[in-house]
Amino acid sequence: MAYFTYDTSVIISRKVTGLLTMPGSFFLSSIVLTELSAGAADANERKVYERLFRAYQKERRLIVPNYEDWLLTSKILFLLNQSRRRLEHGKLKRLPPGASQRLALDVLIAVSARRWKAQVVTENWADFKAIQRYCNATIVKAAQFFKTNSS
Repeated sequence: MAYFTYDTSVIISRKVTGLLTMPGSFFLSSIVLTELSAGAADANERKVYERLFRAYQKERRLIVPNYEDWLLTSKILFLLNQSRRRLEHGKLKRLPPGASQRLALDVLIAVSARRWKAQVVTENWADFKAIQRYCNATIVKAAQFFKTNSS
């Protein structure tokens, strides 16, 4: 069975609902739930994400980074910075506010999903493609995924 998970960008941009009724091949990332909870409009919405966390945890379909995931994430972030430094001839331009944090969370999503052998469905193709250079995570463009899975 091929497993898959959504990046936060997919849930937000496609207004995904019904996460409690997803097929058994869907795994939910605790990192995605963290991002969604942080951006919740109110306490009731945050509690919905907390219930999702518990439900997926109980079903053993919650992707939670482990020690090795964190270590590999730090290595990939280093390599991405080194790549940027080479492209910018030794000088790193300042990233927009919040960009490095979002990238770190995306790397963590990719690395932990890879361990679960789950493909990451994303709208954020450029960042995940860059991450994939250093981590053999399987990533899928959301448009392609939904086109293939809507029939």
